[in-house]
Amino acid sequence: MFVSVWDWQVEIDDALVAEPLDEIRQQVGEYAAGERRSFDLTVDYPDSFTGRVMAAMADVPRGETRTYGDIADELDTAPIAVGQACGRNPVPLVVPCHRIVGANDLGGYSGGRGDRLGLKKRLLDLESD
Repeated sequence: MFVSVWDWQVEIDDALVAEPLDEIRQQVGEYAAGERRSFDLTVDYPDSFTGRVMAAMADVPRGETRTYGDIADELDTAPIAVGQACGRNPVPLVVPCHRIVGANDLGGYSGGRGDRLGLKKRLLDLESD
């Protein structure tokens, strides 16, 4: 399913979220409007490396970032593998892959269509309050 976040469309695999589509859309809308600081959604993490990275991303608090290297150290793997797993995150926004950045820059962002790094920056700006 696609959800609207400002001018972007973000694809979320709703099969991994227990709550109904309307609830997901409502919470994403509230988040984008600054009315919600965290999601109250149940995510089924895949039993895979990507799922382990997703769980680590979910532990990064709002307003904070971690580098790909930080997550790699936590999971005893390589930063590039973490970056690739972030790119496969099937539940962007809800599982905050935008909070994972490069050591010297924003890194990449797979969520949304169009100017993805613009969306990542705007999400980080929203959460910096």
